[in-house]
Amino acid sequence: MTISCDVAILGGGTGGYVAAIRAAQLGKSVVVIEMDKLGGTCLHRGCIPSKSLLRSAEVYAEIQESESYGIETAGVKLVFPKVQSRKEAVVEQLHQGVQFLMRKNKIQIVKGKGRIIGPSIFSPRSGAVAVELEDGEMETVVSTHLIIATGSRPRVLPGLTPDGHVILSSEEALTLEELPASIIIVGGGVIGVEWASMLADFGVQVTVVEAADQLLPFEDAEIARELMRLLKKRGVKVLTGTTVDAETRVVTEDGITIEARKGDQSQTLSAAKLLVSVGRVANIENIGLENTDIRFDKGVIEVNDNMQTGEPHIYAIGDCIGGLQLAHAASHEGIRAVNHLAGEKLHPYHAHLVPRCVYTRPEVASVGYTEKEAQSLGHDVVTGKFPFSAIGKAIVYGMKDGFVKVVADRISGDILGVQMIGPHVTDLIGEAALAQLLDATPWEIGEAIHAHPTLSEIIGEAMLAVDGRAIGF
Repeated sequence: MTISCDVAILGGGTGGYVAAIRAAQLGKSVVVIEMDKLGGTCLHRGCIPSKSLLRSAEVYAEIQESESYGIETAGVKLVFPKVQSRKEAVVEQLHQGVQFLMRKNKIQIVKGKGRIIGPSIFSPRSGAVAVELEDGEMETVVSTHLIIATGSRPRVLPGLTPDGHVILSSEEALTLEELPASIIIVGGGVIGVEWASMLADFGVQVTVVEAADQLLPFEDAEIARELMRLLKKRGVKVLTGTTVDAETRVVTEDGITIEARKGDQSQTLSAAKLLVSVGRVANIENIGLENTDIRFDKGVIEVNDNMQTGEPHIYAIGDCIGGLQLAHAASHEGIRAVNHLAGEKLHPYHAHLVPRCVYTRPEVASVGYTEKEAQSLGHDVVTGKFPFSAIGKAIVYGMKDGFVKVVADRISGDILGVQMIGPHVTDLIGEAALAQLLDATPWEIGEAIHAHPTLSEIIGEAMLAVDGRAIGF
């Protein structure tokens, strides 16, 4: 059987289904090919379930600290199976929402494993997709344009392949039936520190091992130091500039023992579980790229600024093209690809203007360049910084750790980047992202009136601090 459409999308994750909706809005007939569930990694094995667990951990931690708010609690009990049940309910509600959006926009879903085929009787050019359905039957989807949105999977370290019992990836960790007494987290990037924060709040003894000299290696050094300080304050053991030697691992039913090395020094680490969190790998194998002129390098598909591959009618978006492996980046890229194939006007796309969020406690968020990156690009940098400890609502909330840092160009006055660590900064980063999109200056954002008392006041104060004009500190 052959299905014809204007736009076919290989992968129904966040980038894929958002692209599908945009294409339908523009009057295109759309087919989404997905072998698992709509929503992909973000909805089922990443963003949403992990944030649900993080929220439960945050509530539990707040209850433990409630006496400082004048509220005494007794008999508080963490029932982890119920935490997991709530997570599943959140995921299912959102999954149903995605399915509704597909029906609303008359988008056809073909469930099966898709593989791109070359020119054939169905299509004079490569890009048709042969789909193996769940029952073993085959369908061919022929489209004018194809968008590849196949996502990614957790990277595996040699010798530390997840077994689902003692050695885990972030995906296996999401399905834990009970909390371990202790855990070693290999990797102090975004996923690693989120799990460290969450499990520490749940009462797990956590050790984080990061090969780089700081946590969150691609973020501002001051932010990373503050996060490390606050995690250590909560009992997390953090080892930076350190690697684990997989050959020394000893795995038993009770846990794992492994050597950690920093330079010439080594120490033995033991825990009930080990979580490998060292990045993700693009899913580009066995999807038929060899049947096209699509180029790929270092495990990711190469695209131009319009998301086009080496075959102009085939686009690629999201994790499979590398770069920022973020759900909102994939969504933006999907919309951009569809707008381009439909002949819509495009605005410049700058990856450094994509907000980056880390849902630890406290949260971390950033957009634009760090101070070090801006200096390396030749900017004459000036910075402004303001602490949450001087913000009234942060004190009311009992969340006064952290700060906001603004990086600006001394000559042009343009904002080059904003980094934050503190309460709800993943919500506050939106103002900074808009400021950079509009080429605003710190003075302009500082002059905007921020309501009092709100956490957003810190944005205005940090902007004013660039010129030494901050009021509250």
